Amino acid sequence: MLRELIALENTSKVWIYQANREFSYDELDDIRELLFPFVDEWSSHGANVPAYGNVFHRRFLCFFADESQMGGVSGCSIDSSVGFVRMIAEKFDVDFFDRMQYAYMIEEDIYTVHHNDLNILLESGKINMETLFFDNLVSTKGKFLKNWLVPLEDSWHKKMLK
Repeated sequence: MLRELIALENTSKVWIYQANREFSYDELDDIRELLFPFVDEWSSHGANVPAYGNVFHRRFLCFFADESQMGGVSGCSIDSSVGFVRMIAEKFDVDFFDRMQYAYMIEEDIYTVHHNDLNILLESGKINMETLFFDNLVSTKGKFLKNWLVPLEDSWHKKMLK
């Protein structure tokens, strides 16, 4: 059951899939034509999931589910959303599952860095401890809104520095 993000509780579960590139505006239109009906019909044990889905920053495919009204999203429902993400990945030739790529923002631009190159970027001065990193591990809408984009200093990515 497609809702607006604002209508979902802050405790709503979130799943974030980071694409390995930005989508064009035409691709975004095409993705949303597929995404909105999927989210509108998303169900768990036969019950509609109060949910929201969208692409943020032309790169992050996100699903939100308000489990407070239904007792949780089932494993089969989560599997169906992963299947949807795989279909989008194949259709648009992107990779949503490379967890070794970290996304960060400088001004309005989003970049990615491979896990192994994080120290090189820091040492070269291209990023610093105030550079904003996306924490795709946030688990709820409330954390998404407040802690999805945080300075490297406050991010779990800091633990990856040598």
